Amino acid sequence: MNPTPSLAIRTLVLGIGVGLVQSAAAAPPAAQQQSEAPIAQYWMDIATFNLMGMDEMPDMAGLPSGMLGGMMNRASHTGRDGRQARGVGNFGQTKWQAIGRQLDIALYTRERPAGTQAVQQVPARSDLGAAPLHLVTPPSEVIERGQSEPGYPEPPRGRILFYWGCSPVVKPGQPRVLDMAKMSMTDYTGFMQGRSVRDRGARAEAGHAIWPNEREHSRLDLRSSLLGEHQVSGEGVPAGLRFQIDQAHDFMPSLQVSSAGDLRESITLRWQPIAQARAYLHTAISGSEGADRVPEMVIWSSSEPPESGMGLMDYISNGNIDQWLKDRVLLPPTQGECAIPKGIFAGREGTMLQSIAYGSELNLVHPPRPADPREVWKPEWSVRVRNKSLAMNMLGEDSRAMPSGERQAPAPQEKPGKRLLRGLLGR
Repeated sequence: MNPTPSLAIRTLVLGIGVGLVQSAAAAPPAAQQQSEAPIAQYWMDIATFNLMGMDEMPDMAGLPSGMLGGMMNRASHTGRDGRQARGVGNFGQTKWQAIGRQLDIALYTRERPAGTQAVQQVPARSDLGAAPLHLVTPPSEVIERGQSEPGYPEPPRGRILFYWGCSPVVKPGQPRVLDMAKMSMTDYTGFMQGRSVRDRGARAEAGHAIWPNEREHSRLDLRSSLLGEHQVSGEGVPAGLRFQIDQAHDFMPSLQVSSAGDLRESITLRWQPIAQARAYLHTAISGSEGADRVPEMVIWSSSEPPESGMGLMDYISNGNIDQWLKDRVLLPPTQGECAIPKGIFAGREGTMLQSIAYGSELNLVHPPRPADPREVWKPEWSVRVRNKSLAMNMLGEDSRAMPSGERQAPAPQEKPGKRLLRGLLGR
């Protein structure tokens, strides 16, 4: 008697499975190429920031320049371990909303693990504030004994209302409401994390030579450019560390975003797409009190899935950008507008809009990986260059409606950017 069809199929599948297992056992394992870390590793982070459409720090009459500069252009520059770094000058401005064009460079060589001194030759007419650039290793950090490790903050009292997606109306299933008083710590931290990126760029860490530093501060303006050949030399740095920066990896133009309209209605964000941009993301946040006088925070992001975007307002690798474009977390490079749902920020005070255009990451290694997998790869140096353009605005106020001259140096009348800065300073 012939076996039943179902039994025959099961027998066939079992036979194929056994054959595959036997073939896999007989085949030699795929050879994995052995490699060493590069002798020298170089990082360059490039950023463009604008605040309320202003591309340069304005002359704010009546505000102490030292206070204003300290508030907008200085921050705590830390290493990857979160400890305060000393002797860094104005290094670290690519990590913060410092108006204008910003540049951070770091170099590490295993031949000088305690740090090195290096010189970087830059293209003519770069206008970086120095030429050549002198990379200096800051003094080692000293941590006092008994310093406690930072812990999780106590969840605040109040509610978070979370909306997401480009839409003129609130989509079904929104908002996602989280009552902080009723949430566990796991719920709280899980909600606020979302996607995030690990920092893979220039940091003021132990053993890293950096620029800018206390010896040379960066003084960049709207004319600064990195186009052309760069060459780095110094103690422990392999000869021939040179690379080219093209237009795609130079400073990005200022991301100008308009959002004029009544917050009781749907607000349409509009921006001119940037040729160098691979993707965009927008987030907005506001805090006030609900009808029951309980503090409320409203968060919105342009992501199609429910992603707050709080951990994504930074450099992102090319691979992550490609993946998150497919997931529709990020907006495509050709898109130039996005609608915020009607009324979600109605009656809220000081709603801040943050936007980012992601540039391309340049990764170079010399010499290239050998074609023969049996050959050990011994790279001499690696280079990583990243760029981004960010903007911060008050939602509902059109910064692009101001002439460019007023954006760079507001007139004495109270322009939106000036009101915002006075508010930040409590004036």
